Amino acid sequence: MTGEPNPFGEAPAPDPLRVVVADDNPVVRAGLTALLDGREDLTVVAEAADGKEAYEAARAHRPDVVLLDVRMPGVDGIAALPHLVPLTAVLMLTYSGETEIVQEALRRGANGYLVHGEFTADELVAAVRDTRRGRPHVTPTAAGALLAQLRGRGAGSEASAPSLGRRWRTEGATSTENLSQLQPDVGQSVSDRSTYGLSGREAEIMDLIASGMNNQQIAATCFISEKTVKNHINRIFAKLHSTSRSEATAKWLGRAPGSDREWGDLS
Repeated sequence: MTGEPNPFGEAPAPDPLRVVVADDNPVVRAGLTALLDGREDLTVVAEAADGKEAYEAARAHRPDVVLLDVRMPGVDGIAALPHLVPLTAVLMLTYSGETEIVQEALRRGANGYLVHGEFTADELVAAVRDTRRGRPHVTPTAAGALLAQLRGRGAGSEASAPSLGRRWRTEGATSTENLSQLQPDVGQSVSDRSTYGLSGREAEIMDLIASGMNNQQIAATCFISEKTVKNHINRIFAKLHSTSRSEATAKWLGRAPGSDREWGDLS
């Protein structure tokens, strides 16, 4: 018969996932738009140069995901988040990797946090798709910020932001490889670490080393030079009686051979 649908025919392709790109740098916006529009299942429906424009674009176009920068003139990304989150999923995509900013963005409802230079084009596309499905993504710098909050800051730090700690340990840890790697270390005792005698800054840098960051990423996160990072690392290694990052990490996480917690004990 004519005019009747073929029950064995191919199903129509789903509508493309709709994205708003918000960044004050027009070159970055153009590059992201070209990258995403080049995928059959993605389309950029609007660009925005600040948080206010991102909010207006979200209201007008009802996108599936907003890619949101942090530092923008006028209304920045952090200020815009509470207004965007009720409308759509928001994935932070930024050069800002400071611990406090990462934690605040996630506390305000961002679905993930990507720092430029820490992901490939394919990883970005996968993160956008997963954000629409409610699966969070974080890159190493953001993972380090979560690591710093979830352990080593004392019981009071988690009590001050319980919703963030619970959200990322339960929802995020099961769907994001980076976060699942953080979960076993939440129970590490602060008192155990105090025996190494690291200063506050050294402990922060050791946390970032343990999260997998290189010296350049640590320098950017802590707003110090790479030379200063190297000086800190030399002192850390001396205090931990270690000669490599892997050995220092093992001791810092209580996983060194002969310690109470062996590598194989973490399941």
